[in-house]
Order: sequence, then structure tokens, then C-alpha cells
Amino acid sequence: MKDPSKSKADSNIHPSRYPGDNTPSVSSLESPAVYDAGKGPLPQAFTSLADHKDEFQKRGRTFETFGDPSLYKPIDTYEGKHRYDPEFQWEPKEEKKLVRKLDIKICSWVCLMFFALQLDRGNISQALSDNMLDDLHMNTNDYNTGQTIFYLFFLAAELPSQLISKKLGPDNWIPVQMVSWSLVASLQSLLSGRSSFFTCRALLGLIEGGFIPDNILYLSYFYTGFELPARLSFFWVAYQSTNITSAFLAFGILRMRGINGMGGWRWLFALEGLLTGLIGIISYFYLPPSPTQTKSWFRGKEGWFNEREEKIMVNRILRDDPSKGDMHNRQAITPKLLWYALSDYDMWPLYLIGLSWLIPNYPMTQYLTLQLKAVGFKTFETNLLTIPAYALFIIQLLFWTWVSEKTNQRFLVALVSQIWALPLLVALEVLPKSATAWTKWTLSSLLVGHPYVHAILVAITSRNAGSVRTRTVASALYNMTVQASNVIGSNIYRNNDKPLYRIGNKILIAICVYNFLLFIGAKLFYVQKNA
Repeated sequence: MKDPSKSKADSNIHPSRYPGDNTPSVSSLESPAVYDAGKGPLPQAFTSLADHKDEFQKRGRTFETFGDPSLYKPIDTYEGKHRYDPEFQWEPKEEKKLVRKLDIKICSWVCLMFFALQLDRGNISQALSDNMLDDLHMNTNDYNTGQTIFYLFFLAAELPSQLISKKLGPDNWIPVQMVSWSLVASLQSLLSGRSSFFTCRALLGLIEGGFIPDNILYLSYFYTGFELPARLSFFWVAYQSTNITSAFLAFGILRMRGINGMGGWRWLFALEGLLTGLIGIISYFYLPPSPTQTKSWFRGKEGWFNEREEKIMVNRILRDDPSKGDMHNRQAITPKLLWYALSDYDMWPLYLIGLSWLIPNYPMTQYLTLQLKAVGFKTFETNLLTIPAYALFIIQLLFWTWVSEKTNQRFLVALVSQIWALPLLVALEVLPKSATAWTKWTLSSLLVGHPYVHAILVAITSRNAGSVRTRTVASALYNMTVQASNVIGSNIYRNNDKPLYRIGNKILIAICVYNFLLFIGAKLFYVQKNA
């Protein structure tokens, strides 16, 4: 197991740990000496093919295969087998141009789909600002229960969704998820009370569960392990950009209150659910199954890439991670491999982190609009005042992901999320009741706009989970722990503790201190594993 907090390649290639996993070890991939013709031997201390690639690019050479070419050979049913060529070479500038093309064609659309997810998952925050709870004769505890139901079903659906996605292909399964949840999201406009609210939250959680790891799996078909963290940061930029966009949409849509006798929040659910459904339908025709399967009536008879581009994509992916050639993109995971992935204790520190690192910020993120209304801001002011927090969130997400790659540190950078949260939580706990509305808004916005290191942790999980077989399960398990943390976070701010939530903030401070120990402990654990 490589140290995910330190290794640049983060175990894209490491010793096989699972039956039937043909992923070669680092030592088997390295020759006794690798020479660049006319320029002498390359350094011996490489830990991955990515390091070999970096050295060749510094010398102005193409990315070549190292070691025994048979180690890179994909199975016969691999969808890109016809483009596999162990002798194929290309220039770095060609690859950079191709990656930019992938960003436009693939990553941007995945971000749009994530935008759709968050639009339907997060618009309940805007609905709260339009007196949804009062209209449904509900209180804060009812809302907490609904959110708990949502995340429990979301959590339960994570792993089954990943298994379905691996069997059907994420290009087929993701659009089905989107259209299905858009119908339920729109039907929230017909809510009549607690029972219907709880039912809709359960259905949304069940259908949306697995969507995030499904998309991570899909992106891994096109990007190398080194490229994935930046694309995941784009992924979560889209997530938070949705909150900014939805605040503006809510500013307009909520003004429809009274049309056809409907509350503004009912129009919000109906119209935004419809938008998501349209994106889901288009996605079914837009998403290609793999880099070599882009030809269709919708995408064009010639596809998106020429033969040389397809060869670059296939060979660079396999040379970065040969295990990606061990399965084709419509191949299911066996129960035996599922068990080995579940019992991989080297991944458990990451799952423990997923279970708690977001909790210190989560309650304020969910209650931001209610908090702002409670201190005197009106409905439309409330929605607009959430925007600075979301903008800060985006800036911090991009900055800290960049820092983690530049410094080659993972857990220590991720620890910044807790260093940021702790003094803010202490300030909220000791804040006098007489504090001004703007002081409360500032503290709340800073807490919501925290350093979001989720992209870093997801990339660590993906890189260190072994082959594609086990990576699918590990990504789902990590995301399940995150959803479990949301269940916990949804029940910390209670109705009898408002408006200052003194008890809740004490709990959050304790969890934050625990997270300090957890991040440092995980760092030491992996350093010891690699000693």
C-alpha cells in the first residue's frame, strides 16, 4: 500500500493484493536500468510510471513503455484493445492538447450533470427560506428527520449503484438515475405534509445514491491518476457553483408565490426538476462508453477522436495504470472481489476520515438560510447573502487541491479544513446573543466557505484502491462514509437548542478536535506502512 499522503502517483501501480488482480508491482515494471538514447540512464528511484514519464518530458522525449510490455497488455474483451500498442509513442504537446479536448468533451459535461444533481439535492435550502416548513406544518426536527432519511437511503444505494454501473456502464446508468430523480424532485411541488416529505426524501436518496462514485468511475476511463484530482476539483466547483446559480434562480422563482395558488417553493421544485430531466435525457445520447467508442448518430459518424488520438488515450491510460485493462466497461464485479475490497484494512483510515471530517461544517451548511432568516434577513436577501460563502468555497477548493499536488502532501493539506473550522466554531459558541446580524452572517459564511478537501480524499481513495475491480467498491465505500457523516451532521442542531445552538456547537468542537487526531494518525499510519 503506497502512502497516499506522500506518493505522487499514489499507488496507481502497486503489488497485487486481490485474487485475479493482475496489477503488477512497481519492481516488476522497472528494468534494472532504463536508458534514454544518447543521454544516459534515467534515475533509478522512480516509484511509478508517472515519474518515468515526467523525466522523459523534461528531456523533450515521448512517453515510452518501460519494462516488460506484456504487463500492460489488456484482456481481449477490453474496449480499447484494438488501439493498444506497446511500441507506440507520442509527443507531450500532443497529449496536452488531447487532455484539453477531453476536458471540453467529457469533464465539462460531467460537471453539468453534477450541477443537475446539486440543483435537485440542494434546492431544499432555498425552499426553506420561503416558509416551506410552516406551509407543511413542520418544524426543524421534522426537517432533520427528512434529511436523515434522505442520507440513509443515499448511503444504502451507493454500493448497489456502483455494481449496476459497472455492469451496465456508467454512460447508460447515470442518465437513468438523472431522469428518475428529476421526476421525484418535480413531484415535491405536491408535498402535503410530513409523510409525503419523508417519502420524497427517501426516493431521492435511493435514486441519487451512487451518482458521485459512478461519475468518478466514468472519469477514470479517460484520465490518468495524476490528472484525476484536478478534474474532481472541477467536479466540486460545479457542485458549489450550483448553489450560487440556484440562489439567483430562487430569487426569481420564489417570487412566483401565489400563481395558481402555489407557494414559491413549489414552483422551485417543479421547474428545477424539469431542467434536470432534460439534462438527463440529453446525457443518455451524449455520453460515450469509452475513448474508442464515440461514434454515434448524436455524436457524429466520425466520432470525436481520430485513430492517433484514440491510440494516445488508450496507451497513456494503460501505461499509467495497467489494471484498467483487466476489465471491460460492461463487466460486473464478482462477490469474491467485493469481499476482498471490503476487507482491505489499509483503506479503513480513509473511511474513518470520511465518517467525520465534514461534520464540523455540515450543520451550518444545511441551516444557513434558516440562520439568516432567524437573525432578521428577508427571504430574497437571505438567498443572495448565501452567495459569498459559496464563492469562497470554490476558491478554497481549487486552491487547496492545487497546494496538495504542488507540495505532494495529502493528509496534512486536508488537515487545514479542521484548522479553519475550529476557531469559527469556538467563536459561534461564545458569541453573545446581542451580536449583530452581520457578525453572525460573517461567521456562518466563513464556516460554509471552508477548505473543501473532498476532491483530495476521493483521489487518494481511487489511487490506492488497487485495480478497477476494487477501485469501484472503494470509491463507493468512501462516499458511503461521507453520507453517513451527513446523517450525523443532520441531527446535531436540534429544535430545542435554537437559535444559538450552544449544545450543538460544543459537539462540533469536540468532533473537530477528534478530526485533528484522525488526520495526523492516518498520516503516521501510511508513513509506517511504507517504512
